[in-house]
Amino acid sequence: MSNTSNIKIVLNGIIKENPIFVLLLGMCPTLGTTSSAMNGLGMGLATTFVLTCTNMTISVLKNFVPDTVRIPAYVVIIAAFVTPLQMCMEAFMPGLYASLGLFIPLIVVNCIVFGRAEAFAGKNGIIPSAFDGIGIGLGFTLALTLLGSIRELLGTGKIFDFTIWPEEFGALLFVLAPGAFIALGFLIAIVNKLRKVS
Repeated sequence: MSNTSNIKIVLNGIIKENPIFVLLLGMCPTLGTTSSAMNGLGMGLATTFVLTCTNMTISVLKNFVPDTVRIPAYVVIIAAFVTPLQMCMEAFMPGLYASLGLFIPLIVVNCIVFGRAEAFAGKNGIIPSAFDGIGIGLGFTLALTLLGSIRELLGTGKIFDFTIWPEEFGALLFVLAPGAFIALGFLIAIVNKLRKVS
């Protein structure tokens, strides 16, 4: 497969098949972890790592896993990457790990990871599967970081803890759960409008 095809696979995951704005997958971590830009970026990068490694592994093992145990095998493969990731985050990034909490181990059952394993990695070679994991992961990361940035800015007047305006002008609603629904709804509407225009 050519480099052009690999770039198209990556761009497809970022734009045409963005898991948040287009496919509407992974809503639980999207709404639960994006109270700040840093949380969104951390969750997105963690998922990208697991997604890419899982896609590559499943692509290699696809002919050796019987259909009857495919889903349990996928769970074991995904967990094999989530567990060391969780340990490394807890050891080297305790603040981020504490913020993301339960959502890190829940990557094991994330529908984005399962969906790409089933729809792409189980049918393609290792290199395209790696690029698919990177593309979908970057799309997920960009969406989470954008949503986290908007919520953090509107709620606290900051982005990545850099003050844009005084915190007293922020609306606490956007840091809380209802703000996640409101901000995500507007972002999805904007993306849909832009896709119709182009």
